[in-house]
Amino acid sequence: MKSLFLTFILSISFFSNGQSLYIKTYGNEKNKAVIFIHGGPSGNATLFEGTTAQNLADLGFYVIAYDRRGEGRSTDPDAKFTFEEAFQDINSIYATYHLKKAIILGHSFGGLVATLYTNKYPQNVTALVLAGALFSQQETYDHILNTLKKKYHNDSEQLKKIDIVENLNKNSAEYRKGCYELAGENGFFKMPNPTAESKKLYADYEAGEFFKTNIRNKNAPLVFYQNEKQNNIDSRPFLKKIKAAGVPIYGIYGKDDGIFSSAQINSLKAITEKNNFAFLDNCSHYLFVDQQTAFLSKLKYWLK
Repeated sequence: MKSLFLTFILSISFFSNGQSLYIKTYGNEKNKAVIFIHGGPSGNATLFEGTTAQNLADLGFYVIAYDRRGEGRSTDPDAKFTFEEAFQDINSIYATYHLKKAIILGHSFGGLVATLYTNKYPQNVTALVLAGALFSQQETYDHILNTLKKKYHNDSEQLKKIDIVENLNKNSAEYRKGCYELAGENGFFKMPNPTAESKKLYADYEAGEFFKTNIRNKNAPLVFYQNEKQNNIDSRPFLKKIKAAGVPIYGIYGKDDGIFSSAQINSLKAITEKNNFAFLDNCSHYLFVDQQTAFLSKLKYWLK
């Protein structure tokens, strides 16, 4: 993994204020470009890079991974963490690599960034791929809390914890954090039966160079909720507009990703249509690691 990390030259895109954006490319620049947008706020692309980016490039894609401004390795104390700022970052990637069009691959919160960007700049996007991506935030929060209330219906202490979160301001970083912390504590993000492949991928990542740069900005969600007017987004109306504009939409999700209800998944499947949607067995939120072979196979089938 270390030699792989050193093989590729870090590319830097400069903002007008002198801050830099971490960007790294994999594969042949003549191939179809795929821009990976990581989760967050406070995330980074290290897990995708350390496990999947090169393997996707080996299938014939030009893979571009980056960390959003103020997150991960793109240090910027003046970052605003707004969607518009994220769009500027993406457009700087297009300019830096002279891209006319690219496939946008959004994971988790990155799926919201990817959807809103595609809605604003459909002419820049060859296809939109939602991978375990958020698309109806309040329904996700409700699903997490309702699932736990059923699970702990006889446990007064757990119900008290859930009630505290449920009564927070639903447009606050604290509410979002509380929901996801409860989900994490209860295994919502873990695949039920790790495979030999997934165990090796996670182990290699944790032993490698990318894990050492797994930088998290704990203030990012707080600043995001202070500065961004759009929160608790339901992006399905945008997805319908994107589809009507002629941009193909693909969805790939894990059947064991506990943050999505079956009703949510079915509503998204209705938008993408059956042939453009994959629901992976024994797979949770980090599907490009949990079931990497199936994940890459689907992307190759759809996008090549």
